[in-house]
Amino acid sequence: MEATNVGWLSFPMHYESLNQDLAIRRFCPARRLHEIEQEQLAGVGEYWDEDEALTLHEIELWSPTHTTSLLAASEEVKFVDSFFNTDCHDVEHNDSSPEMHQASSSFDDDLDLMENFSMAIDDLYGDIPMMIGAGDELDQLSSSCEDVVLEEMQVLAVEEVGHGVDQGLHLVHLLLACAEAVGCRDTQLANSVLTQIWSSSASLWGDSLQRVSYCFAMGLQSRLSLLQSVNANGTFTNTGATDVSLVTRQEKTQAFHLLHQTTPYISFGFMAANDAICQAAQGKDSLHIIDLGMEHTLQWPSLIRTLASRTEGPPKLVRITGIIGDQDLSELESSMKGVIDESSLLGIPLEFRVITKPATPFLLTRETLNLREGEALFFNSIVHLHKYVKESRGSLKAILQAIKKLGPTLLTMVEQDANHNGPFFLGRFLESLHYYSAIFDSLEASLPRNSIERMKMEKLHYAEEIRNIVAYEGSNRIERHERADQWRRQLGRAGFQVVGLKSTSQARSMVSVYGCDGYTLASEKGCLLLGWKGRPIMLASAWQVHSTSSS
Repeated sequence: MEATNVGWLSFPMHYESLNQDLAIRRFCPARRLHEIEQEQLAGVGEYWDEDEALTLHEIELWSPTHTTSLLAASEEVKFVDSFFNTDCHDVEHNDSSPEMHQASSSFDDDLDLMENFSMAIDDLYGDIPMMIGAGDELDQLSSSCEDVVLEEMQVLAVEEVGHGVDQGLHLVHLLLACAEAVGCRDTQLANSVLTQIWSSSASLWGDSLQRVSYCFAMGLQSRLSLLQSVNANGTFTNTGATDVSLVTRQEKTQAFHLLHQTTPYISFGFMAANDAICQAAQGKDSLHIIDLGMEHTLQWPSLIRTLASRTEGPPKLVRITGIIGDQDLSELESSMKGVIDESSLLGIPLEFRVITKPATPFLLTRETLNLREGEALFFNSIVHLHKYVKESRGSLKAILQAIKKLGPTLLTMVEQDANHNGPFFLGRFLESLHYYSAIFDSLEASLPRNSIERMKMEKLHYAEEIRNIVAYEGSNRIERHERADQWRRQLGRAGFQVVGLKSTSQARSMVSVYGCDGYTLASEKGCLLLGWKGRPIMLASAWQVHSTSSS
């Protein structure tokens, strides 16, 4: 990954230590998994041969007896420490440095390997639920896993006494040990390790490491409750799994507003999307914005003010259609009334309409959306499109193709830049632990330890995301975040091409307002990335229908 603006704060490559492929191969007892990945990818590239490929069931039941030993104790400590060693954000990069190019290439290659492998499985097998083994195979798996994890826990005890490993590092070791036990379906061992986690100061009121450990422990506990009740065919049951939220909608809204006020993560997305819309709307008098998954009106006042200050004059009409699903209509309309009143004072007629159904290809038609001739059509998605990503990606593909048929001027998209949609539980666990530990570290730097606001953001917003990523499979897992390169592939296949964002100076000014040195910015292949101490967190991009597709 490289930054196109040398003068910017850019992403340092110290995160090359996050080699997800290495983590799965060397830390997980089922190291054979990596060998399967390599063999399949080397043989047929991005898509597997159905006759030769193993099923997910077979891969997940691969016996740990085929593996070699775990990481040495010193390597394991170094590996775990890399999750939280984010103090290198002030390193300056020299684009002419061959070492930097080599590190960047190696890092990107590792990510591409995991993304391509995930795509290969997803495209081939579709939305396959996690399988639960049975009989002698499962007994052998659980027994082998228990031996491995017990051995690891003995190493932990020696490390803690002999080397003085601090409490935070010990917590992370326990989390990984518990995740391994969960991955092996050994619920008894996993519950035993989980008890140690609760007694090791995992808390919503501790430091950032203790707080993120608490959230991941909650996710593991939820997954264990699902593992204890399976269908006759060995898949996760939907009984008890439909309650995917532990907080009310009002609490979620409150946490989102706090996140918008306290950190740049949300404001960054609004700013980038609005700037892209204004750039594409130059010279156009009638605008129609379709907001996918609209849950709030925070984005629109800034857009209206910018449109009102255009050199050629404000547009004659702006229409905003919110597709809200089961969102509270009265609260949204009340909030939007203030935006309409302000728009009127600025000389821009603003029409607002709500569609109380989730976005589907059948909903995204000219008739349903009430499209009019001569208006510039925009689609806007703020951390929403990832909810249409499935293992097969069929749902996302259908949504994107329906949008393309309507010939929009622009599609703006803001998403979490993370790989949380891999087909294997342990890989997702490792990646998400890296990702959310960086976020919790940023909140630690922005708010005092005893902040009620920080606690609400972590418990009511981020803890829910973590729980969904860790605990659920199939249709109940909706937090399927992808990396920038994966979004490029999916949007490219659907007939879109990226439109380079030009809001670099605005982004830099916006981030500086929050008065925290840890936030980093980078521009990559037309997309803007906002991160914390070099770890990418949010991705902002804009897309138009590819010229060859439109013709």
